[in-house]
Amino acid sequence: MRLFADAFFARRYGHRAVVLETIAAVPGMVGGTLQHLHALRRMQSDGGLIHTLLDEAENERMHLMTFVEIAQPTRLERWLILLAQGGFYNIYFLLYLVSPGTAHRIVGYLEEEAVYSYTEYLAGVDGGTYANVAAPSIAIAYWKLAPDARLRDVIIAVRDDEAHHRDVNHALANQFV
Repeated sequence: MRLFADAFFARRYGHRAVVLETIAAVPGMVGGTLQHLHALRRMQSDGGLIHTLLDEAENERMHLMTFVEIAQPTRLERWLILLAQGGFYNIYFLLYLVSPGTAHRIVGYLEEEAVYSYTEYLAGVDGGTYANVAAPSIAIAYWKLAPDARLRDVIIAVRDDEAHHRDVNHALANQFV
C-alpha cells in the first residue's frame, strides 16, 4: 500500500493523508459494528470494546476532516476515496468476520506505517518542503491546540493518535489469539 501511496501522491502529503485517513476510519467502524452485533447475540457486555473501536473511527474521521481543510482534495482524489473505501470496507469486513485478531494485527501494522508517514511529513514541514500553514479551526478545537497552532502541531497530534491506535490494535490482536 505504501508503494501505491508513494507513486500516486509523490510528496503531496496533505492529499495522501486525506485518502489514507478515509480508509483508516473503516476498521474501527467495522470492528465496532461487528462487536456490537456479537454482544447482542451473546446478550453480554462487550467490556468497553465497542466504545474503544467507535472512538478510534471517530478520531480517524477527525484526522480526515482536518486534512480535507488543509489539502482541498481534487475530484479525482474524491473518486479514488470512494473506490478505496468501498473496496477496503468489504475486504476488512470479511477479514474481521473470519479472524478479528488478524484484522486488528493488520490495523496495528497500518497504523505503524501512518506513524512513519506523519514523521516524514513532519520532517518536510521542519525542513521547509511544506509550508507550516495555520492549523484549521477544526483541529484547534478537537485537539485543544493553541489558537496560533500550525500544521506542525496538527501533525504531531495526529501522529500521537496513530501511535495510540497502533498500540491498541496490537493489544486487541493479542486478546483475540
